[in-house]
Amino acid sequence: MICLAGALALMVCQAMAVPLLLVIPPLTQLNTPYPSTAYLTGFLRSRGYEVSQADVGIDMVLALFSRDGLTRAFEEIRSLPGELPGEARQMLALQRHYLDSIDPVVAFLQGQDPTLAPRICQGGFLPQGPRFASAKENVQAAQSDRARHWATLYLEDLADLIHETIAPRFALSRYAEQVGTAASSFDTVLQALAEPHGFTDELMLAALWRHVEAQDPAIVGLTVPFPGNLYGALCIAQSLKSRRPWVRLVLGGGYVNTELRRLSDPRLFDYLDYVTLDDGERPLLCLLEHLAHKREERALCRTFVRSEGKVLWRDDARQPDFSMAEVGTPTYAGLPLSRYLSVLDTLNPMHRLWSDGHWNKLTVAHGCYWKQCTFCDVGLDYIGRYEAAPSELLADRIEALIAETGKRGFHFVDEAAPPAGLKTLALTLLERGVAITWWGNIRFEPAFTPDLCRLLAASGCIAVSAGLEAASDRLLEEMKKGITVFDTARVSAAFRGAGILVHAYLMYGLPGETIAETIESHERVRQLFAHGLIQSAFWHKFTATAHSPIGLHPADHGIRITGPVFGGFADNDLTHEDPSGEAPGWLGAGLRKALGHYLEGEELQVPRNWVTKALAGVSHEDDPTIERRIVWIGGTPVIENRRREHCRVILPGRAEDAQLRLPRDSAAWLIDLVQKATPMRDKRENYPRLQDVRDNFFLGPPAFGTFLRSAAWKKAGAVGLLLV
Repeated sequence: MICLAGALALMVCQAMAVPLLLVIPPLTQLNTPYPSTAYLTGFLRSRGYEVSQADVGIDMVLALFSRDGLTRAFEEIRSLPGELPGEARQMLALQRHYLDSIDPVVAFLQGQDPTLAPRICQGGFLPQGPRFASAKENVQAAQSDRARHWATLYLEDLADLIHETIAPRFALSRYAEQVGTAASSFDTVLQALAEPHGFTDELMLAALWRHVEAQDPAIVGLTVPFPGNLYGALCIAQSLKSRRPWVRLVLGGGYVNTELRRLSDPRLFDYLDYVTLDDGERPLLCLLEHLAHKREERALCRTFVRSEGKVLWRDDARQPDFSMAEVGTPTYAGLPLSRYLSVLDTLNPMHRLWSDGHWNKLTVAHGCYWKQCTFCDVGLDYIGRYEAAPSELLADRIEALIAETGKRGFHFVDEAAPPAGLKTLALTLLERGVAITWWGNIRFEPAFTPDLCRLLAASGCIAVSAGLEAASDRLLEEMKKGITVFDTARVSAAFRGAGILVHAYLMYGLPGETIAETIESHERVRQLFAHGLIQSAFWHKFTATAHSPIGLHPADHGIRITGPVFGGFADNDLTHEDPSGEAPGWLGAGLRKALGHYLEGEELQVPRNWVTKALAGVSHEDDPTIERRIVWIGGTPVIENRRREHCRVILPGRAEDAQLRLPRDSAAWLIDLVQKATPMRDKRENYPRLQDVRDNFFLGPPAFGTFLRSAAWKKAGAVGLLLV
């Protein structure tokens, strides 16, 4: 019977209508789907394949956070032997209140019932567990935000209770993360898979089988972007193999791409059939052709298989990856966006973006245009293969996603979005009149001038995140970051001037870093906060990775790799010794705590006027080697008293107008310039070049220099005449 079913599955594969199910295992985000399956679904559908997708993580969470799910959870908790902690007993005493409130709270966080906000803020509706004890009340926050924050604390209390009692693998943003972290040997994974399924495991598998029975797939693809998805993916694979052994199972994703590049343990293939690396489009397409008997196994692309008890690597080097233009538009079909929860674990205006609301995910460019940082996996495909997407193509995909989802929020998930690419995208959006809200990851490049930042803001940019890493020029030079701490301050100031929020990624414990340097770095970070140049930050402890220049050549960076011993499975995070001194354990906790109190920083070695000195540097427009174009982002200008010697020119800005009194010829010239610099459909970057404008100025190039420094030009710039 099994052989017959397998033959039938392969016959289906031979037709183009391959029933393929792409699954997001628990657990990534509660507010929006992880984009990997959306990318692959859009691509494979454009190639004629029958593809569906499912987020088993959100299914599991919604099954848990329901009246029925909590009723069962409370029953299991009460049946546990021994005495429960006092906090758990307190929550059990409020069981009826949790059961009565859970469905309304979930609907509220899904955006279905905003009328619940005043009742939550009024108090007395939500049972308050331990998370509320340490929460700070922010009376200045909007009522809806305070209500969502309290509702999030309420869910976190329940998650803590379940984690501490009946489901130790469960957390709101990860699942059994310890199983996938530093799993150099497959033994630890096998041990976890051999244990009886827990409460949330059963919810996860019940959700899986609803999708499997509805779609009846011949192939199931499992994406593992993070360590906290590995256990869920393999638990799903284990269940599928036991009940439908003829289904072909494929594993891929960010965790696989970095951790499993040296995979040699054949036991993984008791649960899976194929493991693919890097971008999934080409490997999946080759695999589908193989299963349809159109391609031999040895001609697979970047794929591990098991043959005669050994793990074999198959990679047909003749098969190039698909370009940005060929991968198609992502689709969220099959991932009902209305089911996701917009949670607020913080009211910080920048940090909340990661968990607040749905964001359509796109990339401006594949890989990193810098790719020199010594701590980064610069040799791997996701960093090393750089390709920018044409702005017209990106705008087409943006409009397609708006039409599909009804959502105008976009998160550009680049490693580092290039300034030039963002500029052309912003102009294209303005030319088309496409209104979106967007944010993304960048580098603190001096190319982000104040006017470029204002252009990005005009196109919908509200926030950026970037890696400062270490606020020390010596350390930045050591890691080949390519920026200085002054660059960071100036670029952050440029974004602040445009009303764009900034988040900084920070590291401590770098090779050769002293505690004094770490403290000085934190003082610089404190000053960036104090001057409003960054709104959010996070300290990470440096970890050497197997594929980074530091991990590959540790002696060149003054450290010695001490482990772990590779056991045939994961190989990424390394332990190391630093002869110059290890970062003590208390340092990270102190840095993270101090971030919350940056205004109270003690006097350190860094001068208190460091930011002031950084911002007093040269103007961004003073570099004659950089080509500038003139762009107008304001409204249609008006000229009055045309026949008089001096005219009044009104330049409408988005927030205020500028009124200029100019000689008639100067007024006419300025109006003409503004019209030529206004984004319109089919403009195709044909904006006035600053050098051409200077050379052809009707009063001569020297006079243009004077005009460029005039109050009239500054007023025009203030309301929307940009040099980018």
